[in-house]
Amino acid sequence: MTSTSIHSPAQAFAAIILAAGKGTRMKSDTHKVLHPIAGKPMLLHLLDSLTEADLARTVVVAGDRHEQLDKALSGREVTVALQEPQLGTAHAALQARDALADFTGLVLVCFGDCPMVKADTVRRLFAALDGGARVAVLGFRPADPLAYGRIIADSDGRVRKMVEYKDASPEERATDLCNSGLIVAHSDDMWPLLEAVGNDNAQREYYLPDVATNAIARGDTVMVIETGADEVAGINSRSELAVAEARWQAARRQQAMDEGATLIAPDTVFFSWDTRLGRDVTIEPNVFFGPGVAVADKVLIRANSHIEGASLATGVKVGPFARLRPGTVLEEGSFIGNFVEVKNATLHAGAKASHLTYLGDATVGAGANIGAGTITCNYDGYFKYRTTIGDRAFIGSNSSLIAPVTIGADAIVAAGSAVSHDVAPGELRMVRAEQLVKDGWADRFHDAMKKKKAADKK
Repeated sequence: MTSTSIHSPAQAFAAIILAAGKGTRMKSDTHKVLHPIAGKPMLLHLLDSLTEADLARTVVVAGDRHEQLDKALSGREVTVALQEPQLGTAHAALQARDALADFTGLVLVCFGDCPMVKADTVRRLFAALDGGARVAVLGFRPADPLAYGRIIADSDGRVRKMVEYKDASPEERATDLCNSGLIVAHSDDMWPLLEAVGNDNAQREYYLPDVATNAIARGDTVMVIETGADEVAGINSRSELAVAEARWQAARRQQAMDEGATLIAPDTVFFSWDTRLGRDVTIEPNVFFGPGVAVADKVLIRANSHIEGASLATGVKVGPFARLRPGTVLEEGSFIGNFVEVKNATLHAGAKASHLTYLGDATVGAGANIGAGTITCNYDGYFKYRTTIGDRAFIGSNSSLIAPVTIGADAIVAAGSAVSHDVAPGELRMVRAEQLVKDGWADRFHDAMKKKKAADKK
């Protein structure tokens, strides 16, 4: 088989994702690679990028808290292999060999705590093998190289030496091309090179960069492909997680504006990994999107609103200070105003709830008007029930709709009503206690209280 056919980037590739570290700097009971960026665990960010690059097989190498990874990866075609004890990164990669025993193709080794690696970068790494190289590594040039391992390479990208910082000479340390840890080779090369890695070092561990070192020693060509430092930044602490979140949000805000959304104060808007925005959307300051939000064209989202699991159709207006919870569907031209909370409810076209309202487990008909202080009483302590409000119905302020209940089309519920039975279409329903009037009672009460207070002071 020729090197061109072996290393064609069009063929299948498998990924070995190393996630066996203890993540002690996170100070967390949650596995390091399951900490989220934009609402999605960093490991899943990486998996989705690799899948975009036509990933065929995946093995995640785990150690501490591997049960959490099993749960997080449930439903995905991913094998979890255990590394016990942890004897270094090359040793970790070898733990995937049994799971990939029947796989022939390119093998990429990467790290679960580097979630921002892009599919295009992976493709470029594969393409580096087309010219006859047996191994390709991913390098980057950070502003401060610190103690990263160095890559000594020619101007054409051919690697002459891979060296750990502690073993590097002053001249080698002066090189700013650093090793990201990502490495790719064909399976026919990867397994022998991993097996050849020794542990003749101070830590007595088997290091992944020695795969490239051993390939060079046997006369193989090793190539380096470069990418930006932010793309391969590892996340090992809460502060590094926050930095990664900030970078992701900054990029997503720019994308939103490039695609036709107006962000009044971009730095105060926070997106989820799956937020979808249409054109001519306007987002005011301090808006937070949780997972599962789809926003159509010409939507206005006013300041200090929190939205998750919601679908907003064309021309919808939301907020300020609105909360849309999962299951919210706002159809064309509907309106949710200030201090309104909506959960598992649909507002049909033109319906509005302008202020101080809770709509849970409800359907609100087209053109209906929900007055201030209205509550759908959907929960009895054990079960949830649904409220249905017909087209053009009017619900007066400070009303309680005790589900299950249906308000018919064009019906009116008088302000202050507590409705526990269905209201027919076109009906007026008034459910209030009879007003009781006692002339002069308040004046007599005030006089008595003033006299009592004066007596207490004496």
